[in-house]
Amino acid sequence: MSSTGDEPLEPDGLLTPAEVAKLFRVDPKTVTRWHRSGKISAIRTLGGHRRFYESEIRRLLDESGERADP
Repeated sequence: MSSTGDEPLEPDGLLTPAEVAKLFRVDPKTVTRWHRSGKISAIRTLGGHRRFYESEIRRLLDESGERADP
């Protein structure tokens, strides 16, 4: 099936710094430093909390050779 532009886009999941830290097996503060240095992108919630795009994090995990915990 070809995309006509009428189909809704699948929303990308969002992860908290703690969830990203668990996937990479690092401290959540390390994830915050990665964001501040530009290594990973994030959005801010209305409450000011960082959230990371799951697709980007999964891609980085694949590139790094890390294996996420099931």
